[in-house]
Amino acid sequence: MKKVVKLVLCAILVMGLCITAVGCQGSGSSDEFKVGLECGYPPFNWTQIDDSNGAVPIDGTKEFAGGYDVEIAKLLAEGMGKELVIVKTSWSGLPPAVQSGKIDGIIAGMSPTAERKMTIDFSDPYYSSDLVIVVQKGSKYENATSIKDFAGAKITAQLDTFHYTVIDQIPDVDIKPAMDDFPAMRVALESGIIDGYISEKPEAISATTANAKFGMAEFAKGQGFKYTPDDVAIAVGLKKGNTELAEKINKILAGLSQEERVEIMNQAVLNQPAAK
Repeated sequence: MKKVVKLVLCAILVMGLCITAVGCQGSGSSDEFKVGLECGYPPFNWTQIDDSNGAVPIDGTKEFAGGYDVEIAKLLAEGMGKELVIVKTSWSGLPPAVQSGKIDGIIAGMSPTAERKMTIDFSDPYYSSDLVIVVQKGSKYENATSIKDFAGAKITAQLDTFHYTVIDQIPDVDIKPAMDDFPAMRVALESGIIDGYISEKPEAISATTANAKFGMAEFAKGQGFKYTPDDVAIAVGLKKGNTELAEKINKILAGLSQEERVEIMNQAVLNQPAAK
């Protein structure tokens, strides 16, 4: 009987400790706003070695993250009275990370496409752009005004993005395998492995600013890619059903004017390490 009593008391003690631990963990995490991003998609986000230009430490590393997404994340964290924590995550790992609760939100230049909305929720957009193709400067593609001008060209885009799905809108295009990230595509373009890669205009401006060998093909009205407004919008990715956080984020974003958003982006292009 004594052994039984001791076992019960031990069980109660262990449960108490567990509850205390969970309570402490919850109170700590509620003070943080954990944001996931690649830290490799300038001017939206990048990795640097110091905290210059307002860069934020990357959790678990000695590196720092900067860029447009980071500035938006800072504004959101401040508006919610939380400490910003940057969690460097691969592009394909971002949705699972927010679904599992490893991060609170994805702020990584991610578009709220119909496909993504099936697995995660999104805030209101915090930026919107157009699709262009980054090419070698001086190539026959630099002055293209229609996607038809890229017939026969070797074109790619980032893996797991809607950018890659629109390539087949180009007639007779030579579709190359999707690449993991934009640094890899820039290397492939400079080396001539590809003739161009599909991107959003801010990234293209970043690429041409960072490398004088790059140019950008923009298209005349009605001559570019076909896509929905959501495809080129940028929003915060959230766990399904997290309406409370979505409402808080949307309220803060509503107070950010279009002029302020453009100015933050322009500054991000100037601040990107590769542009210096």
